Amino acid sequence: MTDQKNRCFTHIAQLIREKRVSHPKNYSQSELSQLLGYKNGQFISNVERALCNIPLKMLTKVSEILNISPVELKESMLLDHQQTLDNFLQMGSRPTFQIIDGGQSSEQPAAQTPSRTDESEQEENVQTPHNPYVAKAM
Repeated sequence: MTDQKNRCFTHIAQLIREKRVSHPKNYSQSELSQLLGYKNGQFISNVERALCNIPLKMLTKVSEILNISPVELKESMLLDHQQTLDNFLQMGSRPTFQIIDGGQSSEQPAAQTPSRTDESEQEENVQTPHNPYVAKAM
């Protein structure tokens, strides 16, 4: 199972679709996408098919247009995030991170903490993020 398939967007997808079709203006996917600044209905179609999430910068606008309370949005997104975490943990899959440095990028697996077998061992050296690199989950 790929990382993308491990991600869950079903709760936000269901919420957006329910609110869109039950809205007094009964927005089409295309109309709602255009209200959000997208050129066609493909964006909302992808959201409603649980292929992607609403970008955080769009949450306020979506909630205003579809009359969705912040609590409903938060609950849906938290349920999706919880399911995503469960999927990664159950599959034994570790997310990879893209290290970005001055426009150059490379994929690296997430760091794995070594297990301790003897309590009398000396303190382990732990690397800390003390550099200007940005890590982005893939």
